[in-house]
Amino acid sequence: MTASDIIKDIKARKFKPVYLLHGEEPYYIDQIIHYMEEHVLNDMEKGFNQTVLYGKDADMAMILNAAKRYPMMSDYQLIIVKEAQDLKWSKEVEGSSKEAEFVQSYFENPLSSTILVLGFKYANFDKRKKIFKSISKSGLVFQSDPVRDYKLAGWIEDLVKEKGAKIAPQAAALMAEYLGTDLSKISNELEKLMLNVSRETTIDTDHIQKNIGISKEYNVFELQKALASRNVLKCNQIVNYFADNPKANPMVMVMANLNAYFTKVLKYHYLQNKHDAAKELGINPYFIKDYESAARSYNLPKTFDIISLLREYDLKSKGVDSTGNISDGELLKELLFKMIH
Repeated sequence: MTASDIIKDIKARKFKPVYLLHGEEPYYIDQIIHYMEEHVLNDMEKGFNQTVLYGKDADMAMILNAAKRYPMMSDYQLIIVKEAQDLKWSKEVEGSSKEAEFVQSYFENPLSSTILVLGFKYANFDKRKKIFKSISKSGLVFQSDPVRDYKLAGWIEDLVKEKGAKIAPQAAALMAEYLGTDLSKISNELEKLMLNVSRETTIDTDHIQKNIGISKEYNVFELQKALASRNVLKCNQIVNYFADNPKANPMVMVMANLNAYFTKVLKYHYLQNKHDAAKELGINPYFIKDYESAARSYNLPKTFDIISLLREYDLKSKGVDSTGNISDGELLKELLFKMIH
């Protein structure tokens, strides 16, 4: 089930007695827990029947003793354990001790009037544990995986659409490149952005620049386009801007993006059916023309050379085989000259 499916069931009052929400990406775990906090019980019921605990301050005995209580003047009681990854999940819950038997017994036959939610973030729960298998049978397990880099722009477009607004593919790609894979950060920035842009207006790069502070002209995305067409003047303008604003455009981020870009250009060269290029490269079809342009500008041997150069200068930026005290900006200028010529 997706996070949306779980929230849909909660809206329909279809509850499970135990929810194990785990995974490396906290965004969906927080989203589900927040919705449950707000909507499972009404304001009157919350006073007696809603308990929020934190893993570092609780233990399993405390949690399950609370879970075994019956609700007061309500059909359900809700117990949420946030940061459940900080709980002790070894001796107290596994093995043959009395404590382990007590824990295992509850998860095999949980109280139907209790909704117990375990928010286990930043890692996947160990699926070999007995508890995992018991919860899988008696309750619901949801794994929240990170969104891959190449899917971020699409994720942003879907989120904006879900909120009843529209965003241009270029603007989504710009946000994805500069905000990284932190979904909570992206969501927060979009919330602020949509307060300043009407739902009828398509969010474009101008809105991104004005409200989020990402330059629409001088960014890695525009650098890739300039490189694709071998626009030397534009490349130099962008690199000079990067050199003057190193904190906003760190070398490590620029190198990572350029490496990912030219790796896809290399893959494009090897594609037998160029009509499926967008799908094969994992990119929005809107941007395929940039890869076509880059493939025309840089043949296969030159693309290999560029990828080797990127690796070489990535090491130089980290102090390996670097001569003298050369700045990241100077390294980048030198790199781009060699890439283009």
